[in-house]
Amino acid sequence: MDTDTMLALAVAEARAGLAAGGIPIGAVLIGPGGDVWGRGHNRRVQDGDPSAHGETTAFRAAGRRRSYAGTTMVTTLSPCWFCSGLIRQFGIPSLVIGEARTFPGAHEWLAANGVAVTVLDDPECTAMMTAFINDHPELWFEDIGD
Repeated sequence: MDTDTMLALAVAEARAGLAAGGIPIGAVLIGPGGDVWGRGHNRRVQDGDPSAHGETTAFRAAGRRRSYAGTTMVTTLSPCWFCSGLIRQFGIPSLVIGEARTFPGAHEWLAANGVAVTVLDDPECTAMMTAFINDHPELWFEDIGD
């Protein structure tokens, strides 16, 4: 599966989260063969669960796996420290990020610790987050712990 197709799946998740009244961050976990293991979006608002970030919901949807070797986490926004820790903890070797302009996240730490990181600087992802931050600053600052 190519990068554009993977990102489109994550963007669709982000849009679903936004449509449900949540924060528009989506993610997919792609298996080593290119199949989708799990998909999800930030559900902190909908579920009242501070740990329900886009990456964690995609990871949970993938279910238990013996190994995450050869997988790729694709996310519309650079992952926070919490989600970056998940990526390192379970040895997810590759990360594709839609954008890191609105939130720098911890992707540089991941790259420094052996994760192959690709930042796409996608204008659609940036526009979606910029609009959300402008329209809902209180939810955004709660989400990033500020």
